[in-house]
This record gives sequence, C-alpha cells and structure tokens, in this order.
Amino acid sequence: MKPVTSEWVEKAEADWRAAQREFNAAVDSSPDIVCFHAQQCVEKYLKARLIESGLVAPRTHNLLALLALVTPTAPGLAGFTARLSRMAAHAVEIRYPGSDATAAEAQEAVATASAVRAQARTSLGLSA
Repeated sequence: MKPVTSEWVEKAEADWRAAQREFNAAVDSSPDIVCFHAQQCVEKYLKARLIESGLVAPRTHNLLALLALVTPTAPGLAGFTARLSRMAAHAVEIRYPGSDATAAEAQEAVATASAVRAQARTSLGLSA
C-alpha cells in the first residue's frame, strides 16, 4: 500500500473510533457528532481507495461524487449509492444550528460507515 493511502486509512480509522465512542457513550451521546464522524470515515476511505488506484482524490465532501470516481476500480462499493445519499447532510450541514441528527440517523450512519469501511478495507487488502 502506498504511504499516502496509509495516511488516509489512519485518518479514516480515527473518525471511525470517534463515531464509535460517541455512539456508545452511556451519557450525553450526540447524534450530530456520530453522524459527522461516520461521514468523515466513509469520505476518507473512498479517498484512500482512489489514491491507491492511482487516481486523484478531489477536495470534496460529496460522497456520491467520490463513489462515482471510485467504483470503476472498486466495484464492490457500487451498491452504496442510496445509503451515501442519506449521509450527505452529515458532512457540513449537521455542524450548524438548524440541523440536528436523530438517534435513528446516527444508528444508520454508523451501520453505513461500518459496511463501507469493511468493503474499502477488503479492497485495500486490509482485514475488515
């Protein structure tokens, strides 16, 4: 694996751990924080997969745009379009007043991040 890919994976894993910690917090868990870090985990794994394939990872939070770029080299990720579409607001909007995530959205975001993470890690030759 390319060193820069490893850096993206490390960043993605940090977001994954943050999402997990917040999701499993016994007191004062924040669905907003869960959703944000789950989205960031997915975004960084998609960018890692692009870079490992020799492609450029654009500076965007748009998961659908990243997915469209990555699926030719990682077709196992192609089935996530609908789920990633539902995560769209978690990159930016969720961080500002007027937009609040629900516990159900946090649960879905963690499940989606878990599935994308497993598929991306497998495609990178890492254990899921």
